Amino acid sequence: MSRSSGRKPFGEEGRFALTDDEVSFLRELVRSRTKFVMVGMAAANLQGADKGTNDIDLWFKTTSDVGLDDAARSVGGLFAWRANPPTLTGKALARVDVVNKCHGLDGFNREYEGALDVEIEDFTVKMLPLDRIIASKTAADRPKDRAALPALHAALLGRKIMLKK
Repeated sequence: MSRSSGRKPFGEEGRFALTDDEVSFLRELVRSRTKFVMVGMAAANLQGADKGTNDIDLWFKTTSDVGLDDAARSVGGLFAWRANPPTLTGKALARVDVVNKCHGLDGFNREYEGALDVEIEDFTVKMLPLDRIIASKTAADRPKDRAALPALHAALLGRKIMLKK
């Protein structure tokens, strides 16, 4: 059942907004102990990068985890695991993408261990740190990744300056 599609600010200075359904989906993934890491520009925006994005990239330890489909169904969606690539479907999950590989990074387990714990409402999600997002964007080397690098480097520098204060 789909709930309100209104977006609420999330992250530093409300740089990125999640819908109620997206929050519910993430909460259900956490509740079911499905291992995932938020990667890409949504994760970067939540760490201060000033570069727009409309999607939420999630990297899963395994796409065969039953919690993934259960979480999708909890917001009226489905997980098409036999699709190539595996895909989340449904209006509530239109902005959520399943990432199969992050270029330039270590394996999932190692990146999961080094991921940041970010609180969303009453639960915590794992998020790829800015330096690892930069490594992945650099390795992928697509035009859109190259275009994002200045904003990512600026955000990383800003975080380093803030930590020194």
